[in-house]
Amino acid sequence: MDQLIKAFGFPATLVHGDTLVWDRWRWLKPRLRKHRGGRLLDVGCGSGAFTIGAARMGYEALGLSWDERNQRVARERAAIVKAETAGFDVCDVRQLGSRSDLLCKFDVVICLETIEHILDDLKLMKDIAACLKPSGTLLLTTPYKGFRAIGPEPDDGQLSTTEGGGHVRRGYSDSDLESLCARAGLDVDEISSCSGFMSQKATYLFRVGCGVNRLLAWAAILPVRVLPLFEGRLGKFLKWPDYSICLRAHKPSVSHSPSLAPTVAEIVNQDLLSGCQ
Repeated sequence: MDQLIKAFGFPATLVHGDTLVWDRWRWLKPRLRKHRGGRLLDVGCGSGAFTIGAARMGYEALGLSWDERNQRVARERAAIVKAETAGFDVCDVRQLGSRSDLLCKFDVVICLETIEHILDDLKLMKDIAACLKPSGTLLLTTPYKGFRAIGPEPDDGQLSTTEGGGHVRRGYSDSDLESLCARAGLDVDEISSCSGFMSQKATYLFRVGCGVNRLLAWAAILPVRVLPLFEGRLGKFLKWPDYSICLRAHKPSVSHSPSLAPTVAEIVNQDLLSGCQ
């Protein structure tokens, strides 16, 4: 992989075991451009592709992962592509709330395909909100509750009852994310989706092809992955749901409910904002 990154630069960081990473970057990039600059936190950064991409767009970006090897690899890749403002720290995101040094420090927090691995997802959402500055933005993706399994494993496999790396829940609906945001004191701005029919079928072919030759499998599906022609239209025609649901939300700068009695969201907002002062 390092040789590919040296040859092709940052795009090669998006090409590894999970073929849907490219879709998440295509969803994330224009939203990062809209909020360009400032400090960014990547919660559950994996091998650092999105942290590195954000740094290349002008962010001071910090990626968090519990895996020391992942963080070492991420630092090496950031150095190769000269993403000088990308940093990486070993941190179990379940303990994010204990990191007082991260409280109210970030203009943007990204959390891609991570929350479905965490049993106490509300705690994680509240901890993310606490890391945002007032008016800061959360960008999050996670499997859609109604997705169709790409293959028998792991999508149709048994859900994990422990946080050992597997999914602890199938996914989320619009109302699930709206409820989590409300209880964490965040306002929802947009709910969308990514990884449509063609992407999912390419991923299935890739998984099958890897049983023969991984390099040939990539060569076979790469044109479909980088040029997702008719992705949205085909999915609608076939009534085939996208694999991931995508959320853009923000942390209010002030409470804005006209009600005299404080709502749960207002109480959470007041607690979060008081910690930012």
